[in-house]
Amino acid sequence: MLIAAGLTAGFMVAEVAGGLLTDSLALLADAGHMLSDSFSLFLALGAVALAARPATARRTYGFKRAEILAALINGILLVVVSVWIVVEAISRIGDPPEVLGGWMLVVAVAGLLVNLIAAWVLARSAGESLNVKAALRHVLADVAGSVGVILAALIILTTGWELADPIVSIVISVLIAASAWSILRDSVDVLLEAAPPGLDTEEIGYAMAALPGVEQVHDLHIWQITSGMPMLSAHVLVGPGADCHGLRRDLEQMLEAEYEIDHTTLQVEHITSQAPIPADQL
Repeated sequence: MLIAAGLTAGFMVAEVAGGLLTDSLALLADAGHMLSDSFSLFLALGAVALAARPATARRTYGFKRAEILAALINGILLVVVSVWIVVEAISRIGDPPEVLGGWMLVVAVAGLLVNLIAAWVLARSAGESLNVKAALRHVLADVAGSVGVILAALIILTTGWELADPIVSIVISVLIAASAWSILRDSVDVLLEAAPPGLDTEEIGYAMAALPGVEQVHDLHIWQITSGMPMLSAHVLVGPGADCHGLRRDLEQMLEAEYEIDHTTLQVEHITSQAPIPADQL
């Protein structure tokens, strides 16, 4: 992220200068996106540093969710940038200024190369981190934006159609908003403690209840502290003569082996009645 942030921030200055020189909104829009990217990448770096700090008596999980908060802020920034681009583009459609297509093309090609390098660096280390994935989506949106600017420059150079610049700017804003949606959705899901993607709570509950000796599973909760850190808690009732501790270990092993959930809190107790268990409590 440090490499990507340095590349993005460095070229953002060049793109602002190029946008002002050529009077290209598409370049300025892409520069505005790169500005938000630079801020977002440095924010993500700070979140990684916070997340690495040890837990304390007050913050028993440490600062693991700092990465999720950074991803949420990044998503909001993307929405703000996309709205600004649309507003500015609409104002230019009625009276498009003369754009220097040649210089616009040169700056856009250079921006594409910088963004491709930054995306390659981030893609190698994204893993399961929602924070790094959010940063990668920022840069990938920049790649798409650079391609759009190149197309607008080529259209202006070959046809002289100046409206290509604000129209491509609007397309870039749509790409930015689309990349923001998944970031906002995933980060809000973590903050609202929804079940992690790919984990079906009902399926896991029935798998636990199907273990020999387990009579009932209820108060089952599955959530994430941060991306790639699933948690599970449940109340488990077992038969009168069952080995509580043995079944707890069996459940923990099954959950880790089949669902990769290695942080569980299971309250295991002997059932007090042999009456049939209602299906909605399984």
